[in-house]
Amino acid sequence: MKGRQILLDHIGEREAAALMVDGKLDDVLIDGDTPRPGAIYRAVADRPVKGQGGMFVKTPDGMGFLRQVKGLAPGQTLLMQVTGMAEDGKAIPVTQKILFKSRYAIVTPEAPGLNISRSIKDDDLRETLLGIAHEVMGGSEMGLILRSSCAEAEAGEIAEDIAAMEEMARAVMADAAGEMEKLTEGDGPHEEAWREWVAPADIVTRAGCFEDHGVLDALEDLKSAKVAMGGGAFLFVEPTRALVAVDVNTGADTSPAAGIKANMAAAREIPRQLRLRGLGGQVTIDLAPMPKKERRPFETALRAALKADGIDTVMAGWTPLGHYELQRKRARVAIRGLLP
Repeated sequence: MKGRQILLDHIGEREAAALMVDGKLDDVLIDGDTPRPGAIYRAVADRPVKGQGGMFVKTPDGMGFLRQVKGLAPGQTLLMQVTGMAEDGKAIPVTQKILFKSRYAIVTPEAPGLNISRSIKDDDLRETLLGIAHEVMGGSEMGLILRSSCAEAEAGEIAEDIAAMEEMARAVMADAAGEMEKLTEGDGPHEEAWREWVAPADIVTRAGCFEDHGVLDALEDLKSAKVAMGGGAFLFVEPTRALVAVDVNTGADTSPAAGIKANMAAAREIPRQLRLRGLGGQVTIDLAPMPKKERRPFETALRAALKADGIDTVMAGWTPLGHYELQRKRARVAIRGLLP
């Protein structure tokens, strides 16, 4: 099926959302068992970890780990926000730089100023958006970022979104005193889909729509480490405790250009596979053999795919053995533990 579809359903008891583009699964969100990114706690500083430059903190959901802890003392109560998924046996990653993020607006309590996404180039539109921001925020001491999604939105929708986020931010930031408590839950898959998948799409909310539209079959394919690419090439995506290993293979193609063709296909496919599988951390790519002069085109293709992907990923570069490394934010829960 051509076009974009956003499907809102459940997998067992878990809330889930899927984005299909031209009949192919492009993204999926499944609720996990760990605290959701974006959740906000009133927490208590516990003990510093000098060797790691951080501090353990107590939250209602277990221990968290906070970096940049200058000036904090054990026993101090503070607000903090979950920044990513907690790995098995590790503390919840948290930050004191709290953001209130919605479809059109991000309110930044600790960073004053009104800002508009750089991707919005039209000067008239930027002036209009700035006027809306000034009108709604008034003399608020909190900051605001208007997202790129504002480019296609109605002024009333943007104003309403800003007002809702500003009100929520004001209420939460005023609630810093007291015992440990979870103040907000963070967005579930359906809410996150509305917030992040902003391009025009048909929205399907009927129970069972995952099965009707091929989502369950696509999820079944993700249980396999092997991913077929064009021209007979394929790759394997295999998470370990230390890193995610990606192995690129040319298949039956033995032509002189087989390596670069497989690697270019992998550059376009790897961000999608990491996104769908909910994988992050250190990623090591064992590429098919290719001349060193072809490394730059590979990097260019990979950089473009990562930019479109949207999850923070650092291109760490080449190793002495010729592998390529990425450092990717753990923004999703690993899907392998969520599928029946």
